[in-house]
Amino acid sequence: MPPPKPSTLGPLLPDRFRAPRGQKRVYLPNFTLTLLRTPFAPPNYATFITPLHLNKLDLKDYLYNLYGVEVLSVRSYVQQARVRQDKPGARLPKARRWYRPRALKKMTIEMPATSPFIYPKAPSDFTPWDKEMQERAQKVREQEQKAMGPMGPRLPKQDGKTLREQAEELLRGRKAWRPGWMDWDLGGKPKGEVGAGVGL
Repeated sequence: MPPPKPSTLGPLLPDRFRAPRGQKRVYLPNFTLTLLRTPFAPPNYATFITPLHLNKLDLKDYLYNLYGVEVLSVRSYVQQARVRQDKPGARLPKARRWYRPRALKKMTIEMPATSPFIYPKAPSDFTPWDKEMQERAQKVREQEQKAMGPMGPRLPKQDGKTLREQAEELLRGRKAWRPGWMDWDLGGKPKGEVGAGVGL
């Protein structure tokens, strides 16, 4: 009996075992992916916040078909939220009624080293977004919430200092007192108002 012939198969190629691309066409995705800033991760890694029902194959297929991003591997983990008393929307939280919010799922993808992704730097000038006005508005909202809270009547009045300063200026003669009716004309309308002094 002749000996068996050696095998003519060549070396195994990794492309032959790559998972096939998805063929399901989704035109209106009903989920949201949030890209996180990871300054300590290598440039070929990216982390997303994904819905709980999204799996690794869905994320890999989504990034390839929508953005053309080749994904080598995907790692995911579910981060449990802290237990709190009662639900967040409860008007009067009840004691010893525990509630755990929805968990958070994060996925980290590995991209080829030849196509790294560098997260854009944070802007240093926030003038186009009017950040100063938003900060002032946030401060006013916090002050109003404190004033409407249970300790609101005990908080010092914001107008007290201004009224005290005006009274000191009048007592020391720095400013002359002027009644408000002197700024009104005889017709009972402020001076300069449209229609003032016009008889009907």
